[in-house]
Amino acid sequence: MGRKVNPVGFRLKINRDWDARWFAAGTQYKDLLHEDFRIRHYIAKEAEKAGVSRIEIERNSNQLQITIHTARPGILIGRKGEAVKKMKQGLQDMTGKVAKVEVTEIEKPDLDAYLVAANIAQQIERRVGHSRAIKRAIGQAMRQVRRASRSRLQVVWRARIWRAASGKVKDVSRAARCARTLTSLKRKRRRHLDASASRSGSTAATC
Repeated sequence: MGRKVNPVGFRLKINRDWDARWFAAGTQYKDLLHEDFRIRHYIAKEAEKAGVSRIEIERNSNQLQITIHTARPGILIGRKGEAVKKMKQGLQDMTGKVAKVEVTEIEKPDLDAYLVAANIAQQIERRVGHSRAIKRAIGQAMRQVRRASRSRLQVVWRARIWRAASGKVKDVSRAARCARTLTSLKRKRRRHLDASASRSGSTAATC
């Protein structure tokens, strides 16, 4: 069996730090971990169009320190800081703790792995060819990068990987982003119908 290791683990304390910095023991760890999930989901939903790449959470007794790395800080902050104040209040109501939110701008979004993956996924959702989208992302980057796309590309039922590279790659930053295409929705609907059919004991037809 293959042994998959998260590439972030190799970079901790070398060129990046943990995204969550706090300590807890026993059942408190489980509660705080699920609270982190809710915080990240809430921020991602509220700042969907702000190009959020990374969210750092730090805890000090009864206080939350949240740092949001975004490509469009103006959208996240809002007019006169109204959007970030609303987000801060929502986080305080959710967690019951004092929340402090800091917004950090990503100077070169074309070099951020998650933002590039999100850009390619959005283009594929708009029915842009996968090879064209990846090559465009390579052209927009300021230094040597590598991209890969994996799925049923160009309405081919068999899954495959399409790769493109330019220049020499010294350090690879990895990120994944799902593109909600018509094919993926059909696959999801087929799995739902198959599950319903297995429960009822009948055969379900799919398109």
